[in-house]
Amino acid sequence: MATLNPHPKSTVRISPLLILTFLSIFFTPTSSRSPAKIPYSEHCSSVIPESTSNGHELEPLDFLQLHGGFFKGGEKFLSNQTPDSFSYSYYPKSARFYTKSLHKTDTEGVLKVHATLTFNDGRAYGLLQNSSSPKWRRRRQRSFYYGEASVSLELEGFWSRSTGKLCMVGTGYGLSEEVDYVPLSAVTNLNYPNRSDINTSIVTGTVESIGPEDSPGHFSPISVLGFSQKTYSYSLVEEIEGKCGGGDPKGEKSLVLEPVMRVCSVLSPLARRSFDLNYGSDCSGEKCSPFDGFRPKFMSFGGIQCSSEGEMRMYVRFSNLSYAWFGDPLNPETGLVAEGVWDKEKNQLCVVGCRLKNFEDSLAETHVGDCSVGLSLTFPKVWSLNMRSPAVGSIWTLKKSNDRIGFQSLGHPILVSELKYNYTESGQVNNLCAKKDRNRKSGETFPDGSSFTDMRFDMSLKTKSGGGWGSATPLSLGEVLFDPYSSEVFTTSSSIPEPNTTALPANSNHNLLNVSYSIDVSFWHGNTTERMQISAEGIYDSETGTLCMVGCRSLGRDGEKTFKNVALDCKILINLNFAPYNSEAGEHLEATIKSTRKENDPLHFEELKLSSHDIYGIEAKETIWRMDCEIAMVLISLTLACVFNGLQLYYVRRHPDVIPSISILMLVVLTLGHMIPLVLNFEAFFFRGRNQQNFILWSGGWLEANEVLVRVVTMVAFLLQFRLLQFTFSARLAEGSKKNLWDAEKKATWVCLLLYLVGGLFTWLVHSNQFKDTVSPVISVAKSHRDIWQDLKSFAGLVLDGFLLPQILLNLFWDSKAKALAPSYYGGTTLVRSLPHAYDAYRAHKSLPYVNSTYIYADPGWDLYSAAWDVIIPCGGLLFAFLIFLQQRFGGAVVLPRRFRQSAEYEKVPVVDV
Repeated sequence: MATLNPHPKSTVRISPLLILTFLSIFFTPTSSRSPAKIPYSEHCSSVIPESTSNGHELEPLDFLQLHGGFFKGGEKFLSNQTPDSFSYSYYPKSARFYTKSLHKTDTEGVLKVHATLTFNDGRAYGLLQNSSSPKWRRRRQRSFYYGEASVSLELEGFWSRSTGKLCMVGTGYGLSEEVDYVPLSAVTNLNYPNRSDINTSIVTGTVESIGPEDSPGHFSPISVLGFSQKTYSYSLVEEIEGKCGGGDPKGEKSLVLEPVMRVCSVLSPLARRSFDLNYGSDCSGEKCSPFDGFRPKFMSFGGIQCSSEGEMRMYVRFSNLSYAWFGDPLNPETGLVAEGVWDKEKNQLCVVGCRLKNFEDSLAETHVGDCSVGLSLTFPKVWSLNMRSPAVGSIWTLKKSNDRIGFQSLGHPILVSELKYNYTESGQVNNLCAKKDRNRKSGETFPDGSSFTDMRFDMSLKTKSGGGWGSATPLSLGEVLFDPYSSEVFTTSSSIPEPNTTALPANSNHNLLNVSYSIDVSFWHGNTTERMQISAEGIYDSETGTLCMVGCRSLGRDGEKTFKNVALDCKILINLNFAPYNSEAGEHLEATIKSTRKENDPLHFEELKLSSHDIYGIEAKETIWRMDCEIAMVLISLTLACVFNGLQLYYVRRHPDVIPSISILMLVVLTLGHMIPLVLNFEAFFFRGRNQQNFILWSGGWLEANEVLVRVVTMVAFLLQFRLLQFTFSARLAEGSKKNLWDAEKKATWVCLLLYLVGGLFTWLVHSNQFKDTVSPVISVAKSHRDIWQDLKSFAGLVLDGFLLPQILLNLFWDSKAKALAPSYYGGTTLVRSLPHAYDAYRAHKSLPYVNSTYIYADPGWDLYSAAWDVIIPCGGLLFAFLIFLQQRFGGAVVLPRRFRQSAEYEKVPVVDV
């Protein structure tokens, strides 16, 4: 269509290389413009003399790692503050060392090392600044530095295999408190022995700034500590054997992990989880704590390594934080370095831990102290309502073996084939949950209990004094266990009822299914937020969609109870009604959680009523299928709109004399019809809601790609329509002498605006009367979120359906016979506007699956859709198209009765030749 432009402009080609160069200048950190290379000999020759590389490069993988790195110092660029509670503005304070390249040298046993050393003090610059501003503004405030290293150094130097010394110099940048990059120069010294044992299992060193103290890049010395990952020699195995008491003496209740390497495969995932410490009643103050003056509530593992003989090494972290990051640092104040061995007879892990000492002034002086902390760990193979921990154990001091701290792992199970679940409360469920007949509609179906996706749901809740939210995750459905962390599912052998328990009767209804759940609920009372974690077990009836369970909430998460005596409140009853598949508007999952204790009981709590509008997996897939079909229909409609606009542009190019006779208001309406959804859709594309993100996950990303394609085609249709508007307006200005044509346009515009105003007022009145005295709860649920603006948007869709009205009125007032519009344009566009209503009628007839806010084609929020409107609007569009056909053939006044038509005769004026 470039030939339509009467004044083509010359274009300037910009090289992509030029753009990349420009961006690199302004967005590359200052580290790329760091100071000149630092001479090695000036700072490190006394540690390791400089040597020449012989060009033989080695693989740097797993070389000189600094696992669990921790640091002190560097106050100008690094904060020494450690968060005491979970905060989104903090990551764990850590140090990382990464070897980028490794070369042999002419000196035997000396290697040349090129590495990166980074320090992260946990601060999140700009994350919470101007949170009400748009995302693009927050990015310009560098909120994307969340979790970035505050100091980063590129270092080169040498490591001696015989002495374990590493000395390096280099440059980098530091992120100051003003969020500015500052060039840095530093020398690094680390003690990293080639072989290590328990006494040399930690790496220590210093990083010192090079340059004057008053320079902008000068920082105070940084001391570093980490966990060595080089070749390790076990030295405490013999001391461990025979001293690991507690647990199951015969190992009958624990998982048998053979071969021994399975211990590592089972234990490694626990490095991402925390263990809850439970102190006995006789452990007052810090009496039983492994640390003087510190009584931690949680424990976690890090740096786990195993040998083929069943030996293990690790470090153990203690804190008051319930979360654990993978690779959390080894804080010498609250950490232990440890060795362990797997006891095949007792099926338990026995560990001896060693404290760290002399870290008060500098971490470089830290060394391993006394090894007097014992730890045992087992993996229960039978789960029940009262036992749901993947791993349990105890901690004690070898000097006082009678004082033990119990612990249990938080989270879901580690799935192995030997794991079983025992349903021990089926008898109690049968007594408490009397079967209620649910009013089922004909054809209703509910989840059959075979899909963990369908049985899992998020909830919102309301209480008398507040509200909240929650989630319910199935742990087992029948004999099938599920781990939501890994999405693994496997079938166990039949559960074995314990004595004095009643399992689901063998001859019971086949629709009944034993289930167990983990329920997490948080709710608030005024300014107070309370969290309730419930283990539940019960029976699900797939015929009626009802689930009844008894639950236990733990009262021992305060660290004041021993593991064996954890207080559990098991006087909880949970009733839940699933929504049927293809739920109608207003139908949703409903649940109640209530205490069966008396109201004067201290453990009694008010009844919680929960609801969920989550959809089932099968419905989500069906909805995605429908949405994909609708996207295809949108693309077809938009492509047709582009074709018809292109044909109109081609038509006016061949007949330029008809351009002034096209209604400008009509083109404005059509242009806005493409522009407004385009702008709003781009906004929605960047600010997605949670439900839409879920659909994108279900569609595997195709839905997101299709939406981008829709926006591109919409943009093309908009540009073509705008181009037609530009041509028409330019041609009208050139016909300025035809004042009557402008008068006719004004009359048509005023009449249309009046009709639009009357229609808008009528829409407002209908909306007001419809919601003024709404008493039906179904109508209230289904329509309470539809406001006046949504109704006005639907009316705007009706205006767009009648896009030919301004052209009809212009032809009438101008009494024009000009064939201003090509039949393909006004007929084709009418067809495009009618297709959504035909699809809506089909959708209603076929009862296609739908979910609120997932309409893409024939969206009720953008037009009027109902059985009546689906007939009226297409018929009205065809009528308008027929009137345009008549006007362009017989004159604009042909739409009026004969007696109202004005006859106009044109006389030829003789021309006198001079």
